[in-house]
Amino acid sequence: MKQRTIGDTQVSAIGLGGMPMSIEGRPDTDRSIRTIHAALDAGVTLIDTADAYHLHADEVGHNESLIAQALASWGGDTSGVLVATKGGHLRPGDGSWTLNGSPAYLREAAEASLKRLGVEAIGLYQFHRPDPDVPYADSVGAIRDLLDEGKIRMAGISNADVQQIRQAQEILGGRLVSVQNQFSPAFRSSEPELRLCDELGIAFLPWSPLGGISRASELGERFGAFGRVAEAHGVSPQRVTLAWMLAKSPVVIPIPGASRPESITDSAQAPELVLDDSELAELDAAGN
Repeated sequence: MKQRTIGDTQVSAIGLGGMPMSIEGRPDTDRSIRTIHAALDAGVTLIDTADAYHLHADEVGHNESLIAQALASWGGDTSGVLVATKGGHLRPGDGSWTLNGSPAYLREAAEASLKRLGVEAIGLYQFHRPDPDVPYADSVGAIRDLLDEGKIRMAGISNADVQQIRQAQEILGGRLVSVQNQFSPAFRSSEPELRLCDELGIAFLPWSPLGGISRASELGERFGAFGRVAEAHGVSPQRVTLAWMLAKSPVVIPIPGASRPESITDSAQAPELVLDDSELAELDAAGN
């Protein structure tokens, strides 16, 4: 697996997004564990999760616990695996998503994630989503304090705009290592944030890079260019999509969600797929 960099850490160029294994439509535990093990077998060393990836109100951190279980039961060396988690988003259990970016809550959430993951310090902790009821500087300030105290090893933000990236970088004293935003063939409005991350050398982690759990399988039909390029190479449109993203900048590290071993095994091969300039131009133009 080719490598890319988050902060001072080398990780696989493709990560694994854990959300589909814990929310609506999730598989049983056995298949989820096999999916995570398949990712590790394929050389994936970045796993992205969040305390809000769960279904019911009484199972906060379901995905974090699942990942900890999978890492503990895998036969290989997991010391090089970076688990990135997030705080500031909540699921009351009625299917809705709510926000709490207060410093007190973020500290409480990080402490709970730390226990569930069973680590001395969280590898990468990300502020999940801006809370309009809390000044952004206060929320990011809480992440800075966790970093200063050694509770987290690296700090990131998610669902941020250009101004928030610059503000977070300032508050964190130049220690912002990652930005996790939605980006896919269907959702390209994070291009300015991607360009800024490229300029600043900050890892850009596209979430839902294949268009989301329910629509990933339709990618080649919805965006014909991706289907055509995939057919020409004899690979899946999903693999083409990830290779297209990787070609955009060396700071891009897609984190496709998966709930089946076959899905992440296919995605993990994207770094080996080389697309030429004309193919990349065709894919850039698709859907615009």
